[in-house]
Amino acid sequence: MADDPTPLSALRFRFAHALEGVRGPGGAPGPGPYAENLLARWSEPQRHYHTVTHLAAVLGHIDVLEEYAADPDVVRLAAWFHDAVYFPDRSENEERSARLAERALPEAGVSPEKTAEVARLVRLTVTHDPAADDPDGQVLCDADLAILAAAPSAYAAYTAAVREEYGFVPNDAFREGRAAVLRQLLGLPRLFHTPYGAEHWEATARYNLTGELEMLSS
Repeated sequence: MADDPTPLSALRFRFAHALEGVRGPGGAPGPGPYAENLLARWSEPQRHYHTVTHLAAVLGHIDVLEEYAADPDVVRLAAWFHDAVYFPDRSENEERSARLAERALPEAGVSPEKTAEVARLVRLTVTHDPAADDPDGQVLCDADLAILAAAPSAYAAYTAAVREEYGFVPNDAFREGRAAVLRQLLGLPRLFHTPYGAEHWEATARYNLTGELEMLSS
């Protein structure tokens, strides 16, 4: 993985703040070892898009969408775990990430109920299709997909990083698979579920996806 500009100290602080927001202060193990384990996972060499920069971006988007969440700190912990296990050549990353949360969070002092909610949110990132009465799921999914509405240069960097993660896939196969993903996304009735996402990100994301699909098909 190329050098990542995201300040790890800021992320450590953010993890500690979210963990305390979910479990309450005192009477539990310190957040340091858990943050370090997660940051090490997010810094693995097979990652080019799913890096600490992506993690920081998702957390930043959650800040923007915080008013729509029922429990913003639970959503933030779900963001920390949602790609904690990530191998591009495997299909069970979200499930393994959810199971990691189910093991780590009780040890860190999080209640069974909130641990289960974090794991549920992580699993929801398989489909990015939260229910209408699932505000926390809507916030996490919108924050995770916000890159689709990035400015042209940032969107191009995103697609290049995704291609690099799948460098083991031949070009023709990658183009076919990526095009199928784009068609699936464009076929959704809505990409974003929060009012903010629908207003500020939906149109730009569809423009970016359509443009990428046209490039892959040409």
